[in-house]
Amino acid sequence: MFKHFLQDYLMMLFLAVIVIAIGSDIAADISHGASTTHLLQEATILLIAFLMLCWLILDNFLNRRQIRQLNQDLEEMKIMPTPESEVVLAARHQLRQAITEQFSDWKLTSSEKDVGQMLLKGYSLKEIAGLRGTAEKTIRQQASSIYHKASVPGRHAFSAWFIEDLL
Repeated sequence: MFKHFLQDYLMMLFLAVIVIAIGSDIAADISHGASTTHLLQEATILLIAFLMLCWLILDNFLNRRQIRQLNQDLEEMKIMPTPESEVVLAARHQLRQAITEQFSDWKLTSSEKDVGQMLLKGYSLKEIAGLRGTAEKTIRQQASSIYHKASVPGRHAFSAWFIEDLL
């Protein structure tokens, strides 16, 4: 996650430098009597760079807020009371054990096991990436590896593999 945010901040810094440089250039061009066409061209570039900077700042803010909310939701789920029914508790335990054993049979790595559990819980690839602090592309590759090792075509078949006979 740190790498992703570092890239975003470097891109924002780069765009901010461009905005400042173009703004300074426009001010210098005005004082030297540059043509209106030239000033409009530079103003257009300045506007595009400024809008891209604003978009990156907003996107970064929204992503951080979503990750905070997901972490909060995850913590709330951890402290949720478990059902008191012994039958439900036993079924959950057996399902958890079956999933763990199947993941081992498929020879999933520990990262793939974590991703697989989150996929089964219904998290999106983007949400998993945020929670794990990795790039979404990495999670997509891990999910593809899981599906390949499980010999299933995709996410729905992966989930169905575990619950098909339960229903």
